[in-house]
Amino acid sequence: MKRRWNFHRPRRIFVPLLTLAFFGTPLIAADDETPQTKAISKIELQRREIVDKGLAFLAKEGQSDAGTFSDRVGPGVTALAITSALRNGKSVDDPMVAEGLKALEGYVKPDGGIYGNGRLKNYETCVAMLCFAEANQSGKYNELLKRAKDFVTGIQYGEGERDPSDPWYGGVGYGGAGRPDLSNTAYMIEALRAAEAGPNDPAIERALAFVSRCQNLDSKYNDTAFAAKVDDGGFYYEIPTTKIDPSTSEERYTPNGGLRSYGSMGYTGLKSMIFAGLTPKDPRVKAALQWIRDHYDVESNPGMGSAGLYYYYHTFAAALNVAGIQTIDDADGTRHDWKADLIAELAERQNEDGSWSNSNQRWFENDKNLATSFALMALAYCK
Repeated sequence: MKRRWNFHRPRRIFVPLLTLAFFGTPLIAADDETPQTKAISKIELQRREIVDKGLAFLAKEGQSDAGTFSDRVGPGVTALAITSALRNGKSVDDPMVAEGLKALEGYVKPDGGIYGNGRLKNYETCVAMLCFAEANQSGKYNELLKRAKDFVTGIQYGEGERDPSDPWYGGVGYGGAGRPDLSNTAYMIEALRAAEAGPNDPAIERALAFVSRCQNLDSKYNDTAFAAKVDDGGFYYEIPTTKIDPSTSEERYTPNGGLRSYGSMGYTGLKSMIFAGLTPKDPRVKAALQWIRDHYDVESNPGMGSAGLYYYYHTFAAALNVAGIQTIDDADGTRHDWKADLIAELAERQNEDGSWSNSNQRWFENDKNLATSFALMALAYCK
């Protein structure tokens, strides 16, 4: 049965309702004849219209003759684009999808990784795993996914490289070695789940330790020096291992040396905890959900503005979808149908050619293929 989480006031009944919903009891009965359902149907028609335009852009304008998308930056955008098509109803026989999958197979390495020049080998392998898992109804990619799973778990920080008490334990970065971060660790968790690993998989359990240390929550799960400095339940991108100077970045650091929470990491953290098997009873989940209520926004990436906006839309939709959340009561008590809000926002932001793009060039989101892929993946969760 599909799980539904809902946000309701007054706050004193917030957790019991979430717990009830998590175990599969619908909070609001559906009625196909209600005005609300008819309104949702109109929203779905709008969603399909903008999705069709976005997919047409990728097929006609975004894909190269070699089947790739923005391949100058490696196979990552190709994997995201094909995943967005598959999640929006395209089959493996669709020409764009078939050509993209074939191109992506060309990046499979002897070590099991799926990457380009090696600088982003964890990120690229994980997003490729998500793509191949979506296309694996026939079992064609079983062996490829098994070897890719072994590869990404092999570059994760485990007992061999880090003690469990080390802040970097369980994390993984773009290329494996070096500083781990929440985004790459979350991609690894999702890729492992797509490859049919369960929450009790040792790699996922290790990753949960790192994710928990990326949460601004003063609890037994975060023993870093940053846990109590902000303590708002949100998440930050990385865990510094040296003393930080707050004056070097007001965007990242608070005056007391804390690490600022921001939107895309908040939803990334929530999604990762759910994939790792946590329930609404867990204090980490409760805190993350409260942060989301306090910072609900579809016009900007909370704490980052327009930077990483389309990545934010994807994590926003993915997390709320996997949590089964239907509506959110924000900090002012206003109830939001997040799917309707996101569809309307993306419809307004869509370019005439069917693509999406970000005028803020940070993290390559001025690339139409990348922004469009993230937008389409977000819309796939809004059905």
